[in-house]
Amino acid sequence: MPQHSRLALPLATLLAGAAFATQAAADEVNIYSARHYDSDQALYDAFTEETGIEVNVLEGGSDQLIQRIEREGQASPADVMMTVDAGRLWRAEQEDIFASVDSELLDERLPANMHHPEGKWFGFSQRVRAIFYNPEKVGADELKTYEDLADPRFKGEICIRSSNNIYNQSLLASMIAHHGEEGAEQWAQGVVDNMARDPEGGDIDQILGVASGECDVAVANHYYYVRMLKSDDDATREAAEQVQILFPNQGGRGAHINIGGAGMVKGAPHPDNAVRFLEFLASDEAQSIFASGNHEFPVVDGVPIDDVLASWGDFKTDDLNVSVLGENNPQAVRIFDRVGWR
Repeated sequence: MPQHSRLALPLATLLAGAAFATQAAADEVNIYSARHYDSDQALYDAFTEETGIEVNVLEGGSDQLIQRIEREGQASPADVMMTVDAGRLWRAEQEDIFASVDSELLDERLPANMHHPEGKWFGFSQRVRAIFYNPEKVGADELKTYEDLADPRFKGEICIRSSNNIYNQSLLASMIAHHGEEGAEQWAQGVVDNMARDPEGGDIDQILGVASGECDVAVANHYYYVRMLKSDDDATREAAEQVQILFPNQGGRGAHINIGGAGMVKGAPHPDNAVRFLEFLASDEAQSIFASGNHEFPVVDGVPIDDVLASWGDFKTDDLNVSVLGENNPQAVRIFDRVGWR
């Protein structure tokens, strides 16, 4: 198996300008990644196996990596930046991190809503912001849409993460796109009024809240639920089995999705290799790794998926261009502040 340079650096080290070991060679590509999944190593191995191009990886938080690239300026060794959520990709775009990429292969392989309008970044995996509920407390006809979460009948029954969470910011950004700022604010206020507790914890904590009876409804990304179902811990697995997953808005626009994505860094020292890596991420092999490694949905049709994902069958997803989620992010943050979503 190919061996790659992989550094995971804390904020203090990043801001101190720690060296990122690399050589100015034509047969390498330098990836700055805010994805922290062990399964991503399989992506790098497969790319090297196919192309002979060695992959050097530096891991850090999305904002940390953006700051590092800005600080390094034209001397940055970064070729590609990878992260999760369109909101974070948009933040990097606003800091002028990305260069536009024109690729016929990416145009052909990726759905139109997975393209930044100027080719500055692309979505390569899909995450559904799903609803989870206790089937003994919530009837199948009571809860069908994200809009239902604001219905007074769910007062005191909803568990959801804080407004600082980028996944929730993008969900609200999608509500702005579909309902306007006023309608989105009314929805956010309704959700706040229906919370069972002050927002706390991560996505798994919301699902556990339903299993424990602390709330009857929760919002979380789908793959956290799959992790729980496949857990080696009996208690975690049993908790997940008490909860049902719902893909909202099937009678309308479809379930809200977000992405794992990447773009070529402006001034990349290996631009050709950067484009080859981005194109590889759209291949069947890479798409299958996304689907099996972190239980994400591929963006390319016909790629085999995780067995749990396959058991859910087909469902409708929102085809809103993911770049809009970033564009609406500042409005979403202001709405959260106004309605007191902590």
